[in-house]
Amino acid sequence: MHPNGPLPRVVPAADLTAVTTRGLMDVMTAFTAILALPASAADRVDALAVPTGQGEEWRLTHAIDRWQARPEINHLLVANGNPREATYRELTLPYLRDLGLSRLDGVLLQTGPAPHTGLQAAWIADRVGELGITSLGLTVSPYHLPRVYLTVLRALDERGLRIALVPDPVTVPPHTAVPETHATAYDLLPGEAARIVRYADSGWVASLDDLKRYLRWLWSEHVALLTGHPG
Repeated sequence: MHPNGPLPRVVPAADLTAVTTRGLMDVMTAFTAILALPASAADRVDALAVPTGQGEEWRLTHAIDRWQARPEINHLLVANGNPREATYRELTLPYLRDLGLSRLDGVLLQTGPAPHTGLQAAWIADRVGELGITSLGLTVSPYHLPRVYLTVLRALDERGLRIALVPDPVTVPPHTAVPETHATAYDLLPGEAARIVRYADSGWVASLDDLKRYLRWLWSEHVALLTGHPG
């Protein structure tokens, strides 16, 4: 059974009654700690990773803009999406060129389908190991970013990889309708929370304790990357 299970994308907040107060507090703590990491650090990473999906082309344009402006970033990893989505686009270099990509050296695309975040995270973690990437920015919409972060962190841990992982939230208003579901970030957040709680219980995402230990290490070992100033 893959991590995404049957849980729908849009889960009304009223349907979270089965989630404990402790579970919701863990999610809130994880969201706050991850999104408190400075997004400006994504200008200084070794690589960017973009998990595509939901027809959110703005994930790609945001990452491409940063990639084009920062030649010191060595790798751009673009994870494939779910071909069953109505808004799915085949992931090809010509498609990315149409979105503004012109610097091709260092771009890697996931060629196989990735119906859920776990498969995207596994592919990203494998590339980190193969390429010797030491710092990675995750480019994705803010509502989805904490779950992606926790899933990639778990995949890295499973491979014995410890790198600097920083969020690169896409600048998109929370009331913007997502093309695949026509829902907004406000509508989608309860479902993200429910997934994080469920997946943490199953070991598919890093737990809050795992995250706390990792962030303590990140802030102690990578102050220059995070802040742009020597520690």
